[in-house]
Amino acid sequence: MRALVIGVSGGIGAALADTLAARGEVVGLSRSGDGLDVTDEASVARVLGGVSGPFDIVMIATGALGVPEKSLRALSGQAMLAQFAVNAVGPALIIKHLLPLLPKDRETRVGVLSARVGSIGDNALGGWYSYRAAKAALNQVVHTAAIEVARSHPFAVLACLHPGKVATSFTAGYPGEKDAPGLAAERLLAVLQGLSPPESGGFYDYAGKVVAW
Repeated sequence: MRALVIGVSGGIGAALADTLAARGEVVGLSRSGDGLDVTDEASVARVLGGVSGPFDIVMIATGALGVPEKSLRALSGQAMLAQFAVNAVGPALIIKHLLPLLPKDRETRVGVLSARVGSIGDNALGGWYSYRAAKAALNQVVHTAAIEVARSHPFAVLACLHPGKVATSFTAGYPGEKDAPGLAAERLLAVLQGLSPPESGGFYDYAGKVVAW
């Protein structure tokens, strides 16, 4: 098994790479290690163009939280655009340049870290405008890409994955019980590997349950 993990500088991405390394060969990419800037297509094309496929599993573990807004008064157009650039446009560019690295004749799985707060149907609290909207956009990108990719890669599975609350620098300022990154990685990989091509394009949590759009 060959795996590619994008976003291995820490947190869930690093845990995913470590977990997959025990199962086979892993290629890990990050901004700090490879100069990968997901908001710059030239950077995405250069870095992914320097990687040799094919890969059986790809995990896209990039993202940024920013400063979540508590109200409309806190909205900033610039901050919102930054959230979309990292959380929606970045993964879209990765998927675009990832296709040559995916096999067409056998199963291949691409998991993209999303978040339950990106669910429109599950939003009962409000707030977090930029992050919610960017993750909702990401979910649409993955769902749409899955439809197109199925035409050329009939055995491929693309999925949005909600990891739950994980103990990383990403969540350090937020209260509540959190899972260890290693446990989160094991759960996410189990969910992704349990999906079949007809389930491609869906949004699933760490327990394998479908999350509302």
